[in-house]
Amino acid sequence: MTNDLADAQQAHLSRLEQAYAALLAEHGYDGVLLYSGRAHRHFADDQHASFAAYGHFLHWVPLAGLEHSWLLIRPGQRPRLYFHAPRDFWHLSPRLPEEAWVEAFEVVCQEEGEAPRLPAGRFAVLGEVSAAQAERLGAEANPEALTRALDEARVRKSDYEVACLREANRRALAGHAAARDAFLAGGAELDCQLAYLQAARIRESELPYQSIVGIDAHGGVLHYQHYDLEAPARAHSLLVDGGHRFRGYCADITRSWAGPAASDDYRALLAGMDRLQRQLVEGLAPGVSYVTMQERMHQGLADLLVEHGLVKASAEAALERGITRAFCPHGLGHLLGLQVHDVGGRQDKQGHPLPPPPTHPALRLTRELEAGMAITVEPGLYVIPMLLEPLRQGATAGMLDWGRVEALGEHGGIRIEDNVVITAAGRDNLTRDLDLTQEMS
Repeated sequence: MTNDLADAQQAHLSRLEQAYAALLAEHGYDGVLLYSGRAHRHFADDQHASFAAYGHFLHWVPLAGLEHSWLLIRPGQRPRLYFHAPRDFWHLSPRLPEEAWVEAFEVVCQEEGEAPRLPAGRFAVLGEVSAAQAERLGAEANPEALTRALDEARVRKSDYEVACLREANRRALAGHAAARDAFLAGGAELDCQLAYLQAARIRESELPYQSIVGIDAHGGVLHYQHYDLEAPARAHSLLVDGGHRFRGYCADITRSWAGPAASDDYRALLAGMDRLQRQLVEGLAPGVSYVTMQERMHQGLADLLVEHGLVKASAEAALERGITRAFCPHGLGHLLGLQVHDVGGRQDKQGHPLPPPPTHPALRLTRELEAGMAITVEPGLYVIPMLLEPLRQGATAGMLDWGRVEALGEHGGIRIEDNVVITAAGRDNLTRDLDLTQEMS
């Protein structure tokens, strides 16, 4: 770890101590106990699912794979880390890294993962704990008001957090470039995924989410979850939605590429979507409503569909009739941080809910942008038969060039996603600044 990152992390921890002290006092608690969590065993099996530590624990302790550990936060006292390090010959026992941040904690190594006894006072315990467990500790389990307040404290990122997000982007982009090269060399979806993992230097279980690697029509399945073993005879397109995790912080990047068999329509739409995505990023600044940005995305999609003749009516008609929503049913983006879909996106500063508008129910970020927020910007354009089929009836039946739409079906779709930090002056695109894969056609 560089000295700059170590210094930034120390400042981050100092900021956390101040924030927690203020929030605990505001909500009437003497302290809070954070549980890292544990991996879950599959039903009727002895194998466990992949694991990532609870976000609020990870906000302090940058060890995403650390199970059965606890962090006790009390204002005015050094945070106490109960570090689970069992004596074990079946598995390698966890070890604390030799890094400066460890000195900020009072570390208690324990072989068992049981919760520590709490001192006298009013305490909350946050994480995957039951009310019965909390009662045995003499604490309150996941009190809603405090949890929402701590969620809000994660919305605006410190310099350390931005540095971690930037590094996660750098590593993910190496994977994207390798996946693209594997595709253009004639590889199947599995070949692209293996190339991604090798170049990004990460094992699959440590990814923040399962990579989406969709060739041809599979690129139109929004959360496509398989990897074909054989390459298609004619490769039209590749969509890769792949991330990385650095010190707990997540990258979430999507790129689409034209294949050797791509049509002129697809190549033109890909270039148009790239322009639209860049324009949307340029419109980001403190005070901008992300619901407004969602609406701008749909306006841009309507203009693009009309410009390229897929919609034979006006852009206004395409919006009014819901045509763009059939081509893009998801939201423009979400908050990003220790979770891919980070906390706080649908609540205001006071923790009050901000539900998505009825016309855009999948939008995960519904608040105004603020300096320090890290977000994704991911417009999409897909040929999804089950969403387009209803448009064949009624007033919209003659508004689309169905022959060209159907021909695009074998290309699946287009999604272009960057990770962006909102700054006082506008925005910092963590992805484009590092991207060596920007040529998509």
